[in-house]
Amino acid sequence: MLNNTIIPTAYFGPIEYYAILSKYNYNIENHEHFLKQSIRNRCEIYSSYGKLTLSIPKLRINSSKTMIKDIKISYAENWQRTHWRAIKFSYNSSPYFQYYKEEIKNIIKKSEISLLDFNLKVHKKILDILKIETKIKLTHKYIKTGDFTDLRAYKFNKKFKEKYEQVFSHQHGFISNLSILDLLFNLGPESIEYLKRIEI
Repeated sequence: MLNNTIIPTAYFGPIEYYAILSKYNYNIENHEHFLKQSIRNRCEIYSSYGKLTLSIPKLRINSSKTMIKDIKISYAENWQRTHWRAIKFSYNSSPYFQYYKEEIKNIIKKSEISLLDFNLKVHKKILDILKIETKIKLTHKYIKTGDFTDLRAYKFNKKFKEKYEQVFSHQHGFISNLSILDLLFNLGPESIEYLKRIEI
C-alpha cells in the first residue's frame, strides 16, 4: 500500500507518477532541497529523434541547498516557446493533440515566479483532464522518516509491458513511461484506464 505517500513536485510528470496519484493519497513535498536532473523541472517526450528532455531553467543561486518552494524560474531565454514548439512538432499528428493542445499551450505560457507554483498549475490541469478527483496537499515541514511511503528520491523510471501506439514508434519502437503528455495525446480519454492497469 502506498497510502500516506510523499512525492516530489513534477513538470508534466512521467506516466508512473500519475499511475500512483490515480490510486493513492499523497502529499507533495515542498520543503525538500531541490534535486538536479529530476522530474521537478524536467520531462521527457517522444520526438522524431527519439526521447527528448525538456527542462525548465531556474535562477542561479549560490547555495546548493535551496528548498524547492524557494526555487525561482528563469525567463532569460524563451523556454516556454521552445517547449511548446517541441511538443507541437512531436505530437501534432497524434490522435488527441487537437483536443488538448490549447489547454496545454495555455498552461505552459503561464508565467510564475516559483517553480513549485508553476508545477502545481500544470498538475491541476493534468488532474482535470484525466478526471482524477483528488485534493492536492502540500507538506507543512520536512519529515525525514515516519509512517508514510517516501517517494521523494524515487526515480519514477519503471518500464511498462503494456504498449500503446506512439507517433514515432515505427522509427524508434515503443518508449515506456514518458511524460503524461505522451499518454494523453496518444490515448486521450483512455489514458486513465491505462494508468489504472499499471501495477505499482
